[in-house]
Amino acid sequence: MPADEALWAYCVVAAGRPHPEGVVGVDGRHPVEHLEAGGLAVLTSRVPLSEFAEEPLRRNLNDFQWLERVARRHEAVLEATLAHTTIVPLRMCTIFADEPGVRDMLEAQRDALSSALEALRGREEWAVKVLVDRARLETAARDMDPALAPEVPAGQGTGTAYFGRRRAEQRLRDAADRLTAELAEDVHTRLRARATGAVVNRPQNPTISGYEGEMVLNGAYLVEQARTQELSTVVAELQEHYGTLGARLELSGPLPPFNFTGPA
Repeated sequence: MPADEALWAYCVVAAGRPHPEGVVGVDGRHPVEHLEAGGLAVLTSRVPLSEFAEEPLRRNLNDFQWLERVARRHEAVLEATLAHTTIVPLRMCTIFADEPGVRDMLEAQRDALSSALEALRGREEWAVKVLVDRARLETAARDMDPALAPEVPAGQGTGTAYFGRRRAEQRLRDAADRLTAELAEDVHTRLRARATGAVVNRPQNPTISGYEGEMVLNGAYLVEQARTQELSTVVAELQEHYGTLGARLELSGPLPPFNFTGPA
């Protein structure tokens, strides 16, 4: 390998397993290859140090367009490989100086990586996000309990009327918060019952994610491949049930199983 290049790593698979051919790596030029050791393999591609060494990489990570392009290419390799076999995905910017470094990692982490592959075999990660329209949710809460928005009796002073409205608004917000929490908990509980593993992640930043509405659940579920249709059916049922409250459920997958790789 040339001295001015390093190796960007994508994921770990069992040695000898099929992997996508003709896929280009994150630099847009070098193909994805695999290195084997200890019954495992890492998918890698060569990257130039002029762009991916420590200092230029730090600068590039602050360039949103560069970061988005590299992230999409990294994700594309993971998804293409996932279509062929079970993977333990590696985070972006997992970079090795040379091939011996990759093989040393496989040998050192063989037990943990092998256990992770075994735990993921025959299973898929699916994501479910629940987003709510706050205004519709408050309307639904008020419809359930009209006393949440009482009329201020006629004849009361301006100040009294103002504070009465403020108290009513606060009671409505509190009721909407409780309804939101109950909704999210019910969705998560029902989906978790269909999964072998479940994780609740922090809501995504709407500015970055592009989602509309307030994200009240960002769940990941590890599901047996034979039960993925069942999961989809449950999500559709929950959407029908909670859609009238202004909730929207978004199901996506299968995804690289970042949430279920354990210490590996």
